[in-house]
Amino acid sequence: MECPSQRQPAWWETGVIYQIYPRSFQDSDSDGVGDLAGIESRLDHLVRLGIDAIWLSPIYPSPMADFGYDVADYCDIDPIFGDLDGFDRLLAAVHARGLKLVLDFVPNHSSDQHPWFVESRASRDNPKRDWYIWRDPAPGGGPPNNWISDFGGSSWQRDAPTGQYYLHAFLKQQPDLNWRNPELRLAMMSVLRFWLDRGVDGFRMDVLWHIVKDASLRNNPINRDWTSDRTERDRLIQTYSTDQPDAHKIACDFRALADHYGDRVLIGEICLPNDRLVQWYGTAERPQVHLPVNFGLMETQWNASALRRMIADYEACLPAFGWPNWVIGSHDAPRIAARVGDSQARIAAMLLLTLRGTPTLYQGDEIGIGEVCIPRDRVRDPQDLRQPELGIGRDRSRTPIPWDDHEFAGFSTVDPWLPLNDDWRDRNVAMQSRNSDSILSLYQTLLSFRRSHPALTSGNLTLIDSADDVLAYERQHGDQRLLIAMNLSDQMRPLPLSSLDQKLAGTDVLVSTLRPVTGGDRPHDETLEPNEGLILKIYGQH
Repeated sequence: MECPSQRQPAWWETGVIYQIYPRSFQDSDSDGVGDLAGIESRLDHLVRLGIDAIWLSPIYPSPMADFGYDVADYCDIDPIFGDLDGFDRLLAAVHARGLKLVLDFVPNHSSDQHPWFVESRASRDNPKRDWYIWRDPAPGGGPPNNWISDFGGSSWQRDAPTGQYYLHAFLKQQPDLNWRNPELRLAMMSVLRFWLDRGVDGFRMDVLWHIVKDASLRNNPINRDWTSDRTERDRLIQTYSTDQPDAHKIACDFRALADHYGDRVLIGEICLPNDRLVQWYGTAERPQVHLPVNFGLMETQWNASALRRMIADYEACLPAFGWPNWVIGSHDAPRIAARVGDSQARIAAMLLLTLRGTPTLYQGDEIGIGEVCIPRDRVRDPQDLRQPELGIGRDRSRTPIPWDDHEFAGFSTVDPWLPLNDDWRDRNVAMQSRNSDSILSLYQTLLSFRRSHPALTSGNLTLIDSADDVLAYERQHGDQRLLIAMNLSDQMRPLPLSSLDQKLAGTDVLVSTLRPVTGGDRPHDETLEPNEGLILKIYGQH
């Protein structure tokens, strides 16, 4: 669990990324939907919070069948969010505050209203026909193979005028692009250049492991372990529809382009087991994405032994040059506070911001937004509308940020596109900013502490043996040694001081998740209170 080298780290290695879901951050024009001007007006909140980079979910022109992940034009801004001039103003404002801006890039599929697809479906001999994946029906009729969409149903949609099927890994309104076509590949590389030339600091690449399919489109094998409480997609193992070897060559090309522009970052959304995930780093000679997204904290049971094992396994899989990364919430996943409760959400904040690697914080988690009930008549998520029985709706993680206790929580002057969290009058940014015990204040403390301590931004990590309910590790950089110990139970637990590798001269409590700490006002009693996390400075004997 060593740092890659003694070179000067890149900004994306020491920094903290903050994901903004633009529809739900701030509405500036009273239509109930967030926009770029709204984001610009709230940048000072992000500066006070202490993050380093913003990742924006898609803002491109879109019919919004999947709320921006169905792109109709890769080189423009949807009017609901603003325009290119407004984007340039936002980018300049972000950079003026010393922050970075990362865009969401959607390489696997476009909208069926994109001009490329309109041309592609016009006729079988259209020059852009091969920019998408078209096939004749199976010999006996029906779809060309057995692939299942991630949103349920066949991955193939029949196009009556031409008599062929086109592939869509998600909605039928999201036809998959054919990355085996060299002209399509050049066109998409030009998209990246368009935004890099404007000055963006990198890209988060949506469903990157999907972008190339088996050349023969073989049937996926049946998943013998499938049960009815899982999505229809999981009836099959996606052996031939995802994670194909040829995709790595494309990732190398992405990296070469980004490196040409200097200090840029590529973040790859890749949902795979660790041994396959880390292959997307590439090699030292032929690197791919800087940060293949690690979803371990979102997918692991919330107990100390499971988390300890997951951290160790992930670190063991990393290549020597690979830099780790962590996420604990996103626009697709249940909110962390809904998963683990208010008390443990504070532990989650400490965990995210003290592990070795780059953290990504999702908007609203800094104020501890928990479970949000979405009435059925307010559901907007196409995944939930298609498979309501599974309870996998994503709207609950996309609700607007409550800024204050005024009408519509300061997000808008009209009813927002999704409901607010029920407790918004008490759980909002303004209220928590005035409370030194709030989770927002804890995030600010942790982010400030992280920035000022190289042991957290660049140091080594050593897992510590501890009581069953305690997750503990040491972070060290030079002479700076920190012990992070977190109690994942509601009972008192001992600090694992005896497990450290040398005798101690003493420890100081620097940060507690339960209360502000100033100048050693916390007596050291070698225990963790229920639901408490601590950062302690370690003094070794000389």
